[in-house]
Amino acid sequence: MAIAIDFGTSNTVISRWNAATQQAETVILPGLSLVGGMNPPLIPSLVYVEDGSTDRVLLGQMVRDRGLDLQADNRYFRGFKRGIGAEIQGFLPELDGVSMTFERVGELFLTGIIKQLQQSLTVGESLVLTVPVDSFEVYRRWLSGVCATLPVEQVRLIDEPTAAALGYGMTAAETLLVVDFGGGTLDLSLVQLTKQLQQGKTPLGFLLKWGDKSIESATQQPQLARVIAKAGQNLGGTDIDNWVAQELAREQGVEVTSLIARLAEKLKIQLSLQTTATEVYFDDRTFDSYEFNLTRDGFEQILRSHQFFDRLDESMTQVLQQARRQGIETNDINGVLLVGGTVQIPAVQTWIRQYFDESKLRQSKPFEAIAHGALQLLQGIEVEDFLYHSYGVRYWDKRQNAHNWHPIIQSGQAYPMSAPVELTLGASRENQPSIELIVGELGATTGGTEVYFDGDRLITRCLTGGVKDVKPLNDRDGGRSIAKLEPAGYPGIDRVKVLFNVDRDRQLRISVEDLLTNQTLLTDRIVAELS
Repeated sequence: MAIAIDFGTSNTVISRWNAATQQAETVILPGLSLVGGMNPPLIPSLVYVEDGSTDRVLLGQMVRDRGLDLQADNRYFRGFKRGIGAEIQGFLPELDGVSMTFERVGELFLTGIIKQLQQSLTVGESLVLTVPVDSFEVYRRWLSGVCATLPVEQVRLIDEPTAAALGYGMTAAETLLVVDFGGGTLDLSLVQLTKQLQQGKTPLGFLLKWGDKSIESATQQPQLARVIAKAGQNLGGTDIDNWVAQELAREQGVEVTSLIARLAEKLKIQLSLQTTATEVYFDDRTFDSYEFNLTRDGFEQILRSHQFFDRLDESMTQVLQQARRQGIETNDINGVLLVGGTVQIPAVQTWIRQYFDESKLRQSKPFEAIAHGALQLLQGIEVEDFLYHSYGVRYWDKRQNAHNWHPIIQSGQAYPMSAPVELTLGASRENQPSIELIVGELGATTGGTEVYFDGDRLITRCLTGGVKDVKPLNDRDGGRSIAKLEPAGYPGIDRVKVLFNVDRDRQLRISVEDLLTNQTLLTDRIVAELS
């Protein structure tokens, strides 16, 4: 059986492929899934650690049913997905003698879900996981490590907006823009679906896989999902909840707590359906009661005060500019698919209508499209993708008297690469025994995102002023040295030629040739899996 998991910042969705109906269906996990109401069965991405030493935890709706999300308790975790792989200013508590990290909490959540899946389903040999378009390699590497412990034989990853396009159902030659706006990230992706021209071609876009068993595709003619443009940033419903909570606390003269953040979320949800909303807060320490009132106009003013719509415009401009370089104008986009809880905010939909006519908007599957679409990877759909980030090597900038980064592979590079990128290096000091090279994943140069703690809340803040976000990929013991020099190197001459290539699995590979001895020192060594 094939299973897909859309691990979200606020909610998680699990789907499975029904061989009888040839359709994806959402899975309900008793106790974990929120069943009833207007939305499909969602699993709140919540963890409560009862005993850190034995990994005894409560997950999902079980945390809310026991009221554990309404207490100021350091055993309760929410929004932990966006902290995975981030350089966070702050710390997590030590619980029962075990140091907690966001990676640890995320692993407890995912493995707990898989464990319960095993009790009610036959998980089978295939698992597809979705990742944000703006995720760095460190997040994918963490996800890879979690998957290695799972009782499945084959795991694949796919970008969340690409999966959403497949989940909504695409027809050949249709160009769709996916606006995936959830609790933690805004992801935009422009996707086309075409008939596969080369039958028998090896599928592209497989980021991670192992196991010997093969997957049989459905009998329909294979199709190719081509990703034309994509943009993303760390911005989502969790940030909005924090902004609203800060304003409510300021008006009432109280401190922001997890409970007030939860009430802010409820106000936000109410305002998607009505123009005014009210929640009551009782402080069990002072025995004071507070009534929080918020209008839709006041809510939108909070968004504007945090440059919310300016940030949305930045991402939309970025993806439309990428599309124009491919010869696609805004009018050529056939449909706009709305995905995630944040797209249900009326102000967000109004913002989208500034770019696209109402008739192009589709929003029938805001929560399930990603998980359902991810299963299409196993049903005859192949993905042709490109690298979202740029990659470079670190060097010493004498003019700035500091380290800097020289790009070697640019954002937008299709993979597998048809030809390698060549770089020539020399020794930097006399009698140098080896050549070291640090490869980095280069983020945006026009801004960045700072992740930090404000009390017990995880906050993200947009940075301006040209901050370059770089994630070194091999800056560790044993990872920097790429070649030993025999004889030793001396400054002033070119000594080695390094070839960089990216294969169909997004793995960055290097080969090294010694120009002095004409010997091949390294052949096709994997440096990292790229995003």
